[in-house]
Amino acid sequence: MEDAGRSPGEHLGRRMPSRRFVNVFLGGDVMTGRGVDQILPHPSNPRLHEYVVHDARHYLSLAEEANGPIPRRVAAQYIWGDAFEELAREAPDVRILNLETSITCSEAYWPDKDVHYRMHPKNIGCLTAAHIDVCALANNHVMDWGVPGLSDTVAALREAGIQSAGAGSNAAEARRPALVELPSGGRVIVIALASDTSGVPPEWCASDDMPGVELVADLSTRTADRVGERIGKIKRRGDLAIVSIHWGSNWGYEVPREFVRFAHRLVASGVDLVHGHSSHHVRPIEVERGHLILYGCGDLIDDYEGIGGYEEFRGDLVLMFFARLDATSGELAGLRMVPMQIRKMRLNRPGREDVRWLAGRVALISSPFGCSVEVASDGSAALHWRGET
Repeated sequence: MEDAGRSPGEHLGRRMPSRRFVNVFLGGDVMTGRGVDQILPHPSNPRLHEYVVHDARHYLSLAEEANGPIPRRVAAQYIWGDAFEELAREAPDVRILNLETSITCSEAYWPDKDVHYRMHPKNIGCLTAAHIDVCALANNHVMDWGVPGLSDTVAALREAGIQSAGAGSNAAEARRPALVELPSGGRVIVIALASDTSGVPPEWCASDDMPGVELVADLSTRTADRVGERIGKIKRRGDLAIVSIHWGSNWGYEVPREFVRFAHRLVASGVDLVHGHSSHHVRPIEVERGHLILYGCGDLIDDYEGIGGYEEFRGDLVLMFFARLDATSGELAGLRMVPMQIRKMRLNRPGREDVRWLAGRVALISSPFGCSVEVASDGSAALHWRGET
């Protein structure tokens, strides 16, 4: 938590309340399974059940063909690379990401599914090393290794001191929010949802007596209002509410109208920030009534290095999002975006041209939503929006 500095009335001999801010780190999809898991200290059984690839080590071979040798049995923090410096620099109050990997040794893979992500539970250090506070689990990979895999994932995170939201042993647990205490006494409330537009199997929907994810029936106004009602029952003075939602396709910049309506309704219902993800690249950014909407954060960590197809989206270039929120109103005070590039299964600082390309693309796709982007001398990018103060 940080103070804004001197208030306007201090020089007059009277102290006026200063604004306080909460700095939130938001990461997109983190896929520490498959190829990434194979370089960590405790690699899982590499056998896969994909239609074409049957050994997770194949993804390492593709990455090495593209960018050279990758070390094995790396330290837990290796995959974060240069991102560690940014996390230390920003020292965010809360760190949230979407974990698209089952943390398990289960062999009960979900049949008729193209991809199965799994990380060995002993590799949980790659998450604790970055001091992650909350993992959203309402996505289309958390049950890749069945109900046992989901149970193991929730248990592994709990034992590591990382909260989860959006999945659990029944509907009540899947709906239960993560609550992160702030130094100010307030909290950050995180609710995680999934939409079938992201490819979540309908069978994964949690029920009263079945494990699963919080899969919303639709993206209607009524559904958004129900989410707002849930938050209203929890939210206290000084709290901030974030809805983390897995929605949409893997590729493409278009944001469906129903997504926009749903996000706007969430904001109108008391949500302070919408944390969207699913696409493998960044999608547009909007500020609605002063509140940040990330329609798609893109991947943050994955093993797609060296895989051909969709090169025009530059999936190797990713963003770390640091949102500075007013602690009282929840409104956005600033958004700093730090570009990284996935090379050798770790996050690295990209070159100047790559930074300009990524910032330019975010600016282009976000301009219809009233936002622009400015690149700073340190290689980060700042968001500017209509009505910014």
